[in-house]
Amino acid sequence: MARQLGLNLTCLGYGGQCHLDPLIAQMIRELPADFLSICVGINIYGASSLGSRTFVPMLLGFIRTIREKHPATPCIVMSPIYSPSREEQRNAVNMTLRDIRLAVQEAVGILQSCGDEYVRYINGLDIFGPDLAHLLPDGLHPDAEGYEHLGYRFIEYAARPFFAPRLEKPSPGDGSFPTTTMTPESA
Repeated sequence: MARQLGLNLTCLGYGGQCHLDPLIAQMIRELPADFLSICVGINIYGASSLGSRTFVPMLLGFIRTIREKHPATPCIVMSPIYSPSREEQRNAVNMTLRDIRLAVQEAVGILQSCGDEYVRYINGLDIFGPDLAHLLPDGLHPDAEGYEHLGYRFIEYAARPFFAPRLEKPSPGDGSFPTTTMTPESA
């Protein structure tokens, strides 16, 4: 996705180990970024690390920390992609992936109602939904073809509608590429 749009990507995917940790938000806050995207929820669901009372406040705090130094940086907050066995299965804190998606949408709505006009919610199912389930060999992680679909759909549903108006056409190699900090599962 970054290559397609001429962006310099900083990827902070932590392999399931970040669960809206304040120190990660502080690190992102200190990095330069023209665009931000945060995919949040699947690892929190899997580890049952946050429940219905704590998830939204933790997500709000995470994003607000980043916003301290990036108040007008376009920020996409995406909920989890499709995972067949987890959609309706309640975890140890009684949440389903559907509950997680609604909570992410709620948090973004709160930020928008408080005046953050640069944050947008993207439903992970729009990026990678049931139609692509055959590209999840373990029911959770896309295969190579699945990641390609995910990237192109992210461009279509998230990057172009939200980032494209601010993108200039840089020339490769001239050092003018915008930077983006993307956290494929920074939560």
